[in-house]
Amino acid sequence: MPALTLSPALSVLAAFTRFTPPQPLHTFLRTTGYKLRPPHPLPHLAALTRAQDAVLASGQAAPHQRATVLSEKRPGPVPTIVLGGFVPDATEQVFLLRGFLLKHGTVYYLNYPRTGFSLDLICAQLDDLVAELNTLHGQRPVVFGVSFGAGLIIEWLRRARLTSRTPELSGTILISPVACAADIVAPDEPKPTTLIGRALKPFLDAGPCVAPGVIEKARVIFTKMFEAGAQNQVSLRSLMSAAELRHLHAQVIGAIQAIDFTGACERLSALRELPALSVWGDGPRPLSPSPALILYAEKEGAVLHERSPTRAALATTLSAFFPRGTHHIVGGGTSPVQHASLLLHYFQFLPPLTTFYRGLKTRNVKLAA
Repeated sequence: MPALTLSPALSVLAAFTRFTPPQPLHTFLRTTGYKLRPPHPLPHLAALTRAQDAVLASGQAAPHQRATVLSEKRPGPVPTIVLGGFVPDATEQVFLLRGFLLKHGTVYYLNYPRTGFSLDLICAQLDDLVAELNTLHGQRPVVFGVSFGAGLIIEWLRRARLTSRTPELSGTILISPVACAADIVAPDEPKPTTLIGRALKPFLDAGPCVAPGVIEKARVIFTKMFEAGAQNQVSLRSLMSAAELRHLHAQVIGAIQAIDFTGACERLSALRELPALSVWGDGPRPLSPSPALILYAEKEGAVLHERSPTRAALATTLSAFFPRGTHHIVGGGTSPVQHASLLLHYFQFLPPLTTFYRGLKTRNVKLAA
């Protein structure tokens, strides 16, 4: 007898709530499920570390710059690898999407280190994790990047293509991608108009490092941005329980406070290192032949620059980078959808994500002998 599932009903509910406030019934069902099986990501013990070992042996990175990989195991043909933005961690970035993602398979979270960051090492970790899923489990994962994490995925795919490799993926999801510094601050802009631009411009202008006071100012700005969203208590209470709100608040603020001086500098150095996608450039194309979903919010202006090169390239020449890609603007609901707002605007992001996962082909890769 097939297992009872609420998925069809919840998908219909999600479609309706694209234009209406989220319903408490859905929150009750989700939180009840979370109480029966609470979120509990555990450290993932990597079975393959060849790419990471090569980076560490070369001296390009140190062990403290390695991301923490957590996983929640579930049966299913399509595992998902999540990379979050600057903050919060991946585990909190998709907190409300966790149940949806786990229906399709195991979810892996890459949480960036607090005391450092290495672009070479994060790309090597993705190489190893995808190779492990391909060769040991016969699975093609979805790589799911949010904001800065989406930019890291684009860079990882670009590097793979430069070495004539094509990662075996089921799909790629990029939400509000920040894939180069110019996506936030234009090179010719003397004074950014956004809070995030004012927070990051001193890093981007100063070279490898900045004065400690700049770090603290950026920390205050990131905290204020999160607190401003958290003040929308009416919407958040219809999405999360009081205990979940307290947990989320503590985890996000804790992450902002825990990133030290070196960690902040190295994350921004990585952003500065990312090359811009160009409509006219001669870089490697396509980035991936697998299906891709690109989601931008209807109101990106609080974070993305109006001349964001990544947004322009993906909007005008998406097929050059992702031949099987689709591009959507996420809107609707009682308040404008903001940059990477997977928490407050969970219901608006859910329909295109649901459609994407339903359309994936789940053929396995050949297991290693």
